[in-house]
Amino acid sequence: MTKRYRAAAIGRTGGGNYGHGLHIAYAGLANVDFVAVADHDEAGREQAREVTGASQAYADYHEMLAAEKPDLVSVCPRWTDCHLEMVLACLEAGAHVYCEKPMTWNLADGDTIVSRADALGRKVAVAHQAVYLPRIQGLRRLLRSGRIGEVQQIHAHGKQDARGGGEDMITLGTHLFNMMRYFAGNVRWISGHVTVDGRELGPEDVHEATEPVGPVAGDSIESYYAFDSGIAGFFDSRRDQAGTNQRYGMEIVGSEGTISLRGGAGSELMFYPYPVFRPAAQDQLWEALEDLPDEPLGRGNTLALEDLIQAAEQNREPISSARDAVAALEMILGTYESQICGGRVPIPMARREHPLAAWQGRQRDS
Repeated sequence: MTKRYRAAAIGRTGGGNYGHGLHIAYAGLANVDFVAVADHDEAGREQAREVTGASQAYADYHEMLAAEKPDLVSVCPRWTDCHLEMVLACLEAGAHVYCEKPMTWNLADGDTIVSRADALGRKVAVAHQAVYLPRIQGLRRLLRSGRIGEVQQIHAHGKQDARGGGEDMITLGTHLFNMMRYFAGNVRWISGHVTVDGRELGPEDVHEATEPVGPVAGDSIESYYAFDSGIAGFFDSRRDQAGTNQRYGMEIVGSEGTISLRGGAGSELMFYPYPVFRPAAQDQLWEALEDLPDEPLGRGNTLALEDLIQAAEQNREPISSARDAVAALEMILGTYESQICGGRVPIPMARREHPLAAWQGRQRDS
């Protein structure tokens, strides 16, 4: 008999709200009963209850966890200032968690979540939705089958709108870094260059992002990631660039060709075989990889929840786990650390606080 799961969601209207629809993704799961929502804001709470069909709504998520005893909980707010407390409360209540990205704003908080989940035997998945999509999973199989020969480099690009630079790197770059690791594995060391108006970054340039996701800095970022696999990774983001929507994505460079992926769900996926490997009859240079299914990014939430249930039942890590979220954040914070120290940063980073916050603190104390 298929086990049935009780699910709930925690939102925070006016403080990160319900993220990117993490509370509505349970509707397509036949073995899940969505029973409750929690939100301190009455209007937001009632709206969430109505859209999800939950029978109960609570102002206090601690009360909801105690009364409803859910098996699965979505921690939905986009803001990271509440994630540690909310995720730990869910884990302590016996629930597996699906958390909005970024999971935490510093590595120490992320380490705490990973450690506590392990100790309690619970699973935490993070809303890097793209890696759950069949299109991206199919692309990884193509890469491993040698479609472009030996993968040598991955060049990732932020959206590069008004948030270009530091804020772009944390709010959208976290998806790219998670996907880079999905294709290339673990990072060994990082080298980053962060500037403001063409000059080297200073502690006076550190500021809060548009939403509370930790301190950010820089309007231009160029970084290099040395993967254990031998693949070279690159990331760039500059503020206010033309064609911002078309910039977001990556090129995966191989010994026999290049794949271009654009958009959060990889909806534009093109293959360029180098001339020596191109069939003689092929006239066009780039060809669409149309054999891979194309689904919207939001579909990744439902697939992530299905995988979270399977991960719990099989006692394995989710496809995009809390550990993966910490590793993606480490690629972001390691970029700042490299700029501050002026050299390579080995991974894992020895210091687990946010480099920009620590840098400002040292300047105040000096």
